[in-house]
Amino acid sequence: MGKKNIVILGSSGSIGESALAVVRQFKDKFRVTGLSVNANIEKLKRQIDEFEPAAVAVADPAQAQILAGQVRGRTKIFQGRDGICALASLKEADLVLVAIVGAEAVYPLLAAIRAKKTIALANKESVVVAGAIVRQEAKKRGVRIIPIDSEQSAIFQCLAGYDPKTVERIYLTASGGPLWGLAARRLKEVSLKAVLAHPKWKMGKKITVDSATLMNKGLEVIEAQQLFDMDLRKIKVLVHRQALVHSMVEFVDGSILAQIGATDMRLPIQLALSWPQKWPNPRLKIDPLAMGALTFSKPDTNKFPCLELAYEAARQGGTAPCVLNAANEVAVNAFLGKKLSFTDIPKVIERVMAQKGMIEKKASLEGIFAADRAARRCASQWIDGF
Repeated sequence: MGKKNIVILGSSGSIGESALAVVRQFKDKFRVTGLSVNANIEKLKRQIDEFEPAAVAVADPAQAQILAGQVRGRTKIFQGRDGICALASLKEADLVLVAIVGAEAVYPLLAAIRAKKTIALANKESVVVAGAIVRQEAKKRGVRIIPIDSEQSAIFQCLAGYDPKTVERIYLTASGGPLWGLAARRLKEVSLKAVLAHPKWKMGKKITVDSATLMNKGLEVIEAQQLFDMDLRKIKVLVHRQALVHSMVEFVDGSILAQIGATDMRLPIQLALSWPQKWPNPRLKIDPLAMGALTFSKPDTNKFPCLELAYEAARQGGTAPCVLNAANEVAVNAFLGKKLSFTDIPKVIERVMAQKGMIEKKASLEGIFAADRAARRCASQWIDGF
């Protein structure tokens, strides 16, 4: 069997770099056909030198022009949203890994689906804001979406070969983030440094804040609902501080399947790239005797209300998840810029979602992004008033 041709969208981020680490480890299995970045052309140049892709894309047109003057050889350079979509639908690509940050990823994701590429998905926002559209397009074209988030990857593996009708419940596990044991009265004054000190995962600042508020788990609830076409009432969250059980599926006969693995994103990335095969990897093995006790508890939605806000957005449907996501992004950026306290984040989101006329029951992709813009404006106005 020949090498699998892969395109990595978002190759300069942590998921993109971890994916390239997997490629290096299994260099006889893969050929890097395309890479994209937002604006980090210095990192992209190093990747071009190492992997010699047929094409690359840079979202920032000015940086794409600079790169074009520096890169010589057979690598084609695309730019802007259209360029990234062109890269996502390259004829020779077998699999497209989508690791672009934010809802903007929905455009290249849909381009790859419409080109009938297998998708390895590491972007949750695209499914949160436009999940119904993504699911319908994938179903229409018979495209498989293999999730990379550790929790969604775990569910994907536990469901493999089973009739979805036999699922009684999905348990999404959450580490609880860095503030789980902190008293509620201390959350208002918690420092940015404390919020960013995640006990288990090394991630970007935004997703680390989302982990602390439990919004990241709320977004994963919506993502699981859409990816697996699952009744929201069947999706539950459990706090699992050890972060070894990445999620569980309970079936109608009472049995529960759990996926346990190292706290390392290279594991679900390797699975997504190698599916339906599993390849040996001694670097990612864990010793059951060293795991210790595995504990589970209910999330405290009074202390961390973002999780319940996400459930409410999922119940409302339509543009509500998009509005939730947009308001959260603005609020988190304000917190990172020290313009909001930690406990103000859910307040902003709740106020935006309650704004009259903000949420539509049905919307096209254009309508979804109109809701996104409106929610961001509204969130910014609320923040200015704090």
